[in-house]
Amino acid sequence: MPFPKISILFCTKCKWNLRSAWYLQELLQTFGDNLREVSLVPSSVGEFKILAWINNDNDDPITIWDRKVDGGFPDSKHLKQRVKELVFNDTVSVGAHISRNTNNQESLVSQRDQVSKTECSECVD
Repeated sequence: MPFPKISILFCTKCKWNLRSAWYLQELLQTFGDNLREVSLVPSSVGEFKILAWINNDNDDPITIWDRKVDGGFPDSKHLKQRVKELVFNDTVSVGAHISRNTNNQESLVSQRDQVSKTECSECVD
């Protein structure tokens, strides 16, 4: 498979399908051909992670975003900044509005202290 590649792992029971697809299109719109693969992967209950592989599927993935660790879901600007930094080592050019540093590093859902590190109670079988 071509590299770098990004996988968006999401809980279908939590109905995060459209959110995941939106992040996918945002990444493709911004990074275009620099990303060789972007995939949506239905995953465990309550899980939302964005992982990247730089060179090899056998390497440990880079965690770009983890809902339980980072607190909610990322704003697209912050997601793109993380991809630029972690996947491309700041070597790709993106729009100035994305590159601009902001003091507000909050996620889209800024509930860092309220996000449960356990399974989602709404979608458990």
